[in-house]
Amino acid sequence: MTDDLSARQLNKDIAVPLYHQLKEHLRSYISRCSDGDLIPTELELCRHFEVSRPTVRQAVTELVSEGLLQRNKRQGTFVTKGKVHRDFLLTFERFDYEMQAAGRRPATHIRSVETDSANDRVAAALGIGTGVQVYEIKRVRFLDDTPLVAVTNYLPADLLPDLLKHKHELQALHHMLEHVYGYRLHRARRKIEAVAASESRAWVLDVQVGAPLQYIETQVYLESGRCIEFARAWYRGDMSS
Repeated sequence: MTDDLSARQLNKDIAVPLYHQLKEHLRSYISRCSDGDLIPTELELCRHFEVSRPTVRQAVTELVSEGLLQRNKRQGTFVTKGKVHRDFLLTFERFDYEMQAAGRRPATHIRSVETDSANDRVAAALGIGTGVQVYEIKRVRFLDDTPLVAVTNYLPADLLPDLLKHKHELQALHHMLEHVYGYRLHRARRKIEAVAASESRAWVLDVQVGAPLQYIETQVYLESGRCIEFARAWYRGDMSS
């Protein structure tokens, strides 16, 4: 057990679950580790913090899901800071909030916001007619000053009057849809595939042409069943898992 962890204890007299206390102790410990450092074994953590193995396992599993730890059956559990786990894609929470919670420095750059006529592909995804007006929003999201993902979002113009007056809100798009327009985002459908970086994507993401990317299409629906967003995202393959 390292000195940093050995000085920490869990408080069993408060309402905060033990696994959550342990997870936060481990998160603090991880922030001072290097990529690839092994953390203490589950048994060592059980003995020191005087908790059950399921408690330790839940804390570690959640940190694995956040992309801060990685398990290896032979070697143990080690720190992994170079990748971003994709669990955040399964929720509607804001990108900034999720990455800050993982101890990272996120930022979003809006490249352009335009109105356009929906082509066949966009129209089919949004469930509207070809040629109907949509907003096209191009953004790049950065993590620790490195471009992580290039995203193009398409939104039906009829659902979002005066969107161009809210450009400053577009860094947190889902937050804007819910808190400015009052929509409740209900569910999403996603398609994920591996692609090679085109010249334009390579330039935006600062990778070599042909570098592996993860391409994700997302359709976000309201409770009414109406599709309010069609997103196309290209993630750097060397920074996502």
